[in-house]
Amino acid sequence: MNKDSYHKEDVSKEKKPLPIGISDYIRAQAEYYYVDKTLLIKEFLDQKSLVSLFTRPRRFGKTLNMDMLRVFFEKSTEDTSIYFTDKIIWKCGEKYTKHQGKYPVIFLTFKDVKFDSWEATIDKIRVLLQAEFGRHRELMNSENIAEYEKQYFFKIMNGTATEVELTSALEILSRMLAEHHGKAPIIIIDEYDTPIQEGYSRNFYKKIIGFMRNFFSGAFKDNKNLSYGFLTGILRIAQESIFSGLNNLVINSVLDNAYSNFFGFTYPEVYEMLEYYNVIDKEKELKEWYDGYIFGSEEIYNPWSVISYIAKGCIPQAYWVNTGKNEILGDVLSIATEDITQKLYALLQGECVIARIDQNVVYKLLSEEPENIYSLLLVTGYLKVLKKELQADGSYLCEVSIPNKEIAAVYKNEILSHLLQIGAIKRTTANKIAESIYTNDLGKMQDAITEYIDKTISFYDAGTEGFYHGLLLGLVSLTDTQYKIKSNRESGDGRYDISLIPRNKKYSGIIIELKSKGGLNEAELEKLSETALKQINSNRYSTEMEKDGIINILKMGIAFSGKKMKIKTQTF
Repeated sequence: MNKDSYHKEDVSKEKKPLPIGISDYIRAQAEYYYVDKTLLIKEFLDQKSLVSLFTRPRRFGKTLNMDMLRVFFEKSTEDTSIYFTDKIIWKCGEKYTKHQGKYPVIFLTFKDVKFDSWEATIDKIRVLLQAEFGRHRELMNSENIAEYEKQYFFKIMNGTATEVELTSALEILSRMLAEHHGKAPIIIIDEYDTPIQEGYSRNFYKKIIGFMRNFFSGAFKDNKNLSYGFLTGILRIAQESIFSGLNNLVINSVLDNAYSNFFGFTYPEVYEMLEYYNVIDKEKELKEWYDGYIFGSEEIYNPWSVISYIAKGCIPQAYWVNTGKNEILGDVLSIATEDITQKLYALLQGECVIARIDQNVVYKLLSEEPENIYSLLLVTGYLKVLKKELQADGSYLCEVSIPNKEIAAVYKNEILSHLLQIGAIKRTTANKIAESIYTNDLGKMQDAITEYIDKTISFYDAGTEGFYHGLLLGLVSLTDTQYKIKSNRESGDGRYDISLIPRNKKYSGIIIELKSKGGLNEAELEKLSETALKQINSNRYSTEMEKDGIINILKMGIAFSGKKMKIKTQTF
């Protein structure tokens, strides 16, 4: 028995570790469990697009894939083919392998350019260029390079180049590499829009856009010293006017079929990984938490979360949320209209909503047109598209939903954090609401909701039943660990407002009907709550729960008038 236990442990130790946070291709494929994405090279060489932009959410393997392209294509003093001979690309034949190690490559990643000011941002870009020029220091001694170009090279290496001179860095370096090697280079830019997002958040948007327009234009627009260009990011470039006039840019977004299976993990890749680590019994749980993304027509798992889940003993958590800022949800909540708020809460309940998706949307349009939030939520990984229909203006009319349990958890955390941050709700208030639902303490529930209303809305905000519906639905949505929450569903002879269906049938189910009318006194408000309660009974709203075998059902008629409310209940 001891021998068997030791043998099992020993076999476990032989398993390769999982590459959490590893974006170095050579190291990832040699030392860690590597999911082979080298067919990306074949697809690109078949397409032969001069400049390709891949837009995907953060932590979906963009940087690792770009480093893979660099290692494959870049000329080197060592034989880098050894890193590909056991990969799928090498089985595709000489048509593709002949490109290995044949191009000079310029590689920049902006994933860490996250600073509060323009001055710090341009200093970081200066350092990145200094390091990249340093990788090509053989140019300093090249007989094919003009003296004035070497002087420019020296300025970059010294860190003394001006802001204007930095805008020409890609154009000049590509020319120097072409002159030295006799072959135009490949330019790879990873996470191009990270500094743009920071510029938007930190109020130096115009400066970063102005710089990037000139910086990228020299590299990709009418540059005869370019073999191919690759860029990755979260947002599309077009409406940023960075590449105005660039007619050879091919954009591959989450809605496109091309390259759809190269960013993130497919089901076969995940299944093989589960088998390798002997945790195939966790397939269902992993799928519920981290699957659900749809790129083009391909079902995709979040690679960061899958790797973290298996590496940390198959404990389901929101791993992805901790890898970056979720400010986009805060921005959404700060400008959300009543319709948007209701849709967000509907999404939280696992429902689908219809939204217009404009792939050209940018951060600065968020406050101008709140409906653009769905486009941003899609490209940043907070929504998935179930159905899409192309419109005449190039946008899509889409049916969208939250991808999985992990992202649902992110929504809840961010919504509650936002309400706490703006002072609309206190942690004690949130706890009161949760406790009152679980214990059916109506007095505590009424106090908590009244406290929330007092801090959240003015008298003039209140009035419509839809407003109160969204408000109450939002509050209970944040505390649904014990309940499945449904809204506006048919049951009996009508449609109830809100139902809380217990996940464990030992708890009571709850049915809520809402009414609102302005200018009511206490007696009139109480009568209106009684009317709401009677509607639950007369329309037999409890039918759905009764069929599910839920024995105890709490019926709640809630009436609102301005900031006042009244609850009437009946237990079935």
